[in-house]
Amino acid sequence: MCGIIGYIGKDLTAKSVDLGIEALKRLEYRGYDSSGFAFWNAKEKKIFSQKAVGKIASLEEKLDYGHTDHANPIILHTRWATHGGVTEKNAHPHCDCHQNIWIIHNGIIENFRQLKRQLENEGHLFTSETDTEVLAHLIEKYFVGNLEDAVRAALVHIEGTYGLAVIARDDPDKIVAARLSSPLLIGIGNDEYLLASDPSAVIARTRKVIYLDDGEVAVIGRDKFSIIREKKPQEIDWSQGDFDKGDYPHYMIKEIMEQPETLENAIKGRLIPEEGNARLGGLDLVEKKLRAVNKAYIVACGTASHAGLVGEYMFEEYAEILTKTEAASEFRYRDMLLDKHSVVIAISQSGETADTLA
Repeated sequence: MCGIIGYIGKDLTAKSVDLGIEALKRLEYRGYDSSGFAFWNAKEKKIFSQKAVGKIASLEEKLDYGHTDHANPIILHTRWATHGGVTEKNAHPHCDCHQNIWIIHNGIIENFRQLKRQLENEGHLFTSETDTEVLAHLIEKYFVGNLEDAVRAALVHIEGTYGLAVIARDDPDKIVAARLSSPLLIGIGNDEYLLASDPSAVIARTRKVIYLDDGEVAVIGRDKFSIIREKKPQEIDWSQGDFDKGDYPHYMIKEIMEQPETLENAIKGRLIPEEGNARLGGLDLVEKKLRAVNKAYIVACGTASHAGLVGEYMFEEYAEILTKTEAASEFRYRDMLLDKHSVVIAISQSGETADTLA
């Protein structure tokens, strides 16, 4: 999983680049293929950025310390390639057309192709193959001097997952961060704040942290921060959704024809072919508990239950864990013989299956 680091403090001359690089190295265990940073130089009134493919040491070799004395705020990133190959242009941070907005991002923007076409039609020029760059241009579209307002306006249009950090040349004294199903925390230090996707990155500077919840946007200044809880508008006018069928006569055939792309998106960035292994972000946080499991229940309804049956065979064959797939409508009324060595995996395609939620 990719790594996010951010730093902002009152001392504009703090050695934040060195601090950020060291924090980034503490995330190396997560795996990555490239890295990069962007920072605001308060003295030169400019944002500088650098990227490199390979180890963080390659990024260090490219450091131009002639501009780093006033690097504050700074955002840094390690990338594990999903959309686009392993190249410098696809490494983070990404910027908008005018090199005003700079963003690092963990997660997947599922509707990035539609957004990219729309933005290109409006005149935006893209330089990478990534889904993340769409965010930079979308924020640019809504930017009128206030970075958090632009980020909030952009996120309304996003479908998918994100943990992100953004800085702007034209609103420089802050980092704006947001998360949805991708971890982010704020470390509170002495006259400084750190942003990270993993607590190991900030523990050398502070042990006092605040974890962002899904749907929250944080505005981190030099001497204070605030957290805004977003409620995303929901679309309920189904008659307006006909265009989503594209050239297909109905949704069923559309979903059938999209199966190869759906499967590709599901495994993108998670397979490690050279190791014959997979990386499933988030499971590492409960690895110790999972290793103690000896019984699994997969709970679902309908076609999600069919997927669960496939999982049942795989769990027993590859993990040698006794597994049973249960219909949620039955499971919720049973006396569950669960203990600390049991795990329940709930599956819902819509996220709204009443029996599964219950």
